[in-house]
Amino acid sequence: MVLNKKMLRVGYSSALVAMMASLAACGGGSQTATPEADTTETAAGSELSGTVLVDGSSTVFPISEAMAEEFGTANPGVAVTVGVSGTGGGFKKFCAGETDITGASRPISQEEIDLCAEAGIEYIELPIALDGLTVVVSPENDFAECLTVDELLTIWEPDAQDKIKNWNQVRADFPDAPLGLYGPGTDSGTYDFFMDAIGADGESRGDYTASEDDNVIVQGVSGDANGLGFFGLAYFTENQDRLKAVAIDSGNGTCVEPSAETVADGTYVPLSRPEFIYVKQSVAEDPAIAAFVNFYISPENAGLVDEVGYVKLPEEINEKVITRFENKTVGSVFEGGSPIGVKLEEVL
Repeated sequence: MVLNKKMLRVGYSSALVAMMASLAACGGGSQTATPEADTTETAAGSELSGTVLVDGSSTVFPISEAMAEEFGTANPGVAVTVGVSGTGGGFKKFCAGETDITGASRPISQEEIDLCAEAGIEYIELPIALDGLTVVVSPENDFAECLTVDELLTIWEPDAQDKIKNWNQVRADFPDAPLGLYGPGTDSGTYDFFMDAIGADGESRGDYTASEDDNVIVQGVSGDANGLGFFGLAYFTENQDRLKAVAIDSGNGTCVEPSAETVADGTYVPLSRPEFIYVKQSVAEDPAIAAFVNFYISPENAGLVDEVGYVKLPEEINEKVITRFENKTVGSVFEGGSPIGVKLEEVL
């Protein structure tokens, strides 16, 4: 399985781990990880009980899974279920009232804002980490060390379909070899952000291998000497022995590799982005849900974000996130727009 033991943390039953591995290998359907719960007191004497239903982004999934496992250890009376439907699929469930929290690798869109409004669902938007979308190739690829944003657009724009088929069509000194493409499906927030960031206006060619399961993309690119794909930084970090990251030139002539350091210092542009959870306002006062969210955004637990391969929020921004949840501030600071070029410290 691609997600290693660090992501599938101790405390899950062996049967559940086997189920997760099977789902990842098949690449289909919604993944769900549910820590077992009981009603006994914790070591600290807590009798907190209840359920928390989480779904959404495959990118946010490793963070939510790690948080759920650690929270469950301290609060065994609370069952936290973490599923994966993609950002778009997660918002559909969330706006239908099926979940309490949804993970998202982009802000809620205007269409989703309207969908939630029609259903009377109000939400609290909480950034929880930083990420850098990572363009990857096979380790056998010895020529695509750095790509410009314009070259990414050449590869992925809608007009490239059935036209840009070989690497030498991307850059003349690349070999005349077939270009195999792998990426998230259109329900993915990663797809939305990437296409906006490279200038494709949220749309792409359709002749590529698409999956909402990032593990399928890992398997596709690692098995294709001429393949190229993209996903969140954590999935590259966990598979560095099977993949090679491509540095990105934003247009200034400097190639910057994706890493926790370049995401944190703002030099990895334009593919750095925030990750989010959205909490249904009507359940935000529920003791179990409130406790889980407070655990999730606490700076004391930010190390889990780093552990699974993402970048924890700067202290200044994290404090604003905590205040946002304390005040139960509803709505999105992005108002249905793109986060590209937006500084969280200025809008929260």
